[in-house]
Amino acid sequence: MADPATVPMAPILREKPDLRPKLRELPHKPGIYIMRDRIHRVIYVGKAKDLKRRVSQYFMPSRRMTADPKTRALLDSIWDVEWHTVLTETEALVLEGKLIREYRPRYNIALRDDAGFLMVKVSLQEEWPRFRYARQRTEDGARYFGPFVHSSALRQTMAFLRKKFGVLTFGRGNPTERELKSATYQVSFRLAQTSSAQYRERVAKACEFFEGHSKEIMAGLELEMRAAADRLDFERAAELRNILTNLRTTAEPTRKFTRHSLPSTVHPENDMAGLQEALRLPRPPRHMECFDISNISSTYIVASMVCFRDGVPDKKSYRRYRITTVEGQNDFASMAEVVRRRYARVLREGSSRVAEKGPPEGYLIEEPWVDFSETQESDGDAARRAEVGLPDLIIVDGGKGQLSSACAELQRLGLYDLPIVGLAKEFEEIYRPGRSEPLVLPQSSGALRLMQRIRDEAHRFANSYHQILLKRRISESLLDECPGISTLRKTQLLKRFGSVARLRNASLEEIAALDGISLRLAGQVLEFLGKKQADPAA
Repeated sequence: MADPATVPMAPILREKPDLRPKLRELPHKPGIYIMRDRIHRVIYVGKAKDLKRRVSQYFMPSRRMTADPKTRALLDSIWDVEWHTVLTETEALVLEGKLIREYRPRYNIALRDDAGFLMVKVSLQEEWPRFRYARQRTEDGARYFGPFVHSSALRQTMAFLRKKFGVLTFGRGNPTERELKSATYQVSFRLAQTSSAQYRERVAKACEFFEGHSKEIMAGLELEMRAAADRLDFERAAELRNILTNLRTTAEPTRKFTRHSLPSTVHPENDMAGLQEALRLPRPPRHMECFDISNISSTYIVASMVCFRDGVPDKKSYRRYRITTVEGQNDFASMAEVVRRRYARVLREGSSRVAEKGPPEGYLIEEPWVDFSETQESDGDAARRAEVGLPDLIIVDGGKGQLSSACAELQRLGLYDLPIVGLAKEFEEIYRPGRSEPLVLPQSSGALRLMQRIRDEAHRFANSYHQILLKRRISESLLDECPGISTLRKTQLLKRFGSVARLRNASLEEIAALDGISLRLAGQVLEFLGKKQADPAA
């Protein structure tokens, strides 16, 4: 096996590639398109009824002239485009949503939450099964139908099925007293006149409809619609036409796109094997932990630790930290603090055998770092590491400085042979302990993409915590009591100055430089803060 240190560095693209030859290959078919940036990260996912027309619009000269700032930023960031065709526009919408939730591209806003499209759920183990809506498929023994892209059509279809088959929807458990004794908005006949076995036959017919056996029902409705039109009952004909449209929309077959069928370059097993080879690890890194520092302002300096197991996020193991021992913006010291806190706790909470040996009194004497690529790890060592909860690989977001700080803390905890690397953002260089030159993997490398995924997730998680703290400070700020200061102005002031204490020390001109704040209002703010400082009870 070649030493990764001797692998030629991947060329850093300085000029954007010419995508026109590739765009000429776009088909006139429905599908989704994926846009990637300079380092091959997914930055936008879209759907199209006609891929060639839709994607080509992005690269027309007139588009840049009329585009808003966000779209211009997207256009400047596009270095590659790929696409995948599907059978229908509905399938394109389903696939677009799944890919957005998988990649979380920075230029996509819609569909990034975890709420999927509506499905229909029926628990056949119940005595009187009910049809309900669901957004997540769980292992609860129920039958699920969908997902259905057009929620309004699905809701109208559910109303039709209640009348057509007489099935219960919503609610829970056996029929209520009212449902048994009288016809209701849900069931058009008295349930007391039928047995649970007869009711389950109705449920089975409704399930057949959701399975696609709907031609007979729709053919009957079409005949009824034409008959209504022939006798000039156009209102009824229009009603039946709308019912038919909703039924056809709901019953349109849509393929299920699982993680394995998604058009994706994410292959966890292959990526872990590639990372093992690139870093010369003793085994595939099935348990990886990554750290990131967020210090958008020095008001709040926070850190995140995210965990990947078997190449995918393990969100229940995520942790976030407030940096408490560092003054000002010092990424190196902040990284040292969070690594120390994380692994001191892991050792304390480890197995009794290792915990007894655990973190020693104070710190151990620093020793030369063990080059993990040159060591052989036994199965027993790996088992003990897993038992304690230590990862197979630690990744820190940053270069030599962040890596050195993290290594020093691991040494002091006695964790000399724990694999650790730093991933620097600008050129995606991988820094390793004891190596002066960084390792640069090809942009097409699955190993690099796995590291990018966990690094980007750590960055997202740290920034989200930072925003939570900032919003909390805004909501609890002393400025709430200041006359003339709205929530928007309060947000501006705290984002600019970081805290009330710094705002109090700012000059009149610095405050008035913000949009929407006049010299007169700036003076009122300083006067208000001065009074509060002199007399907090004022």
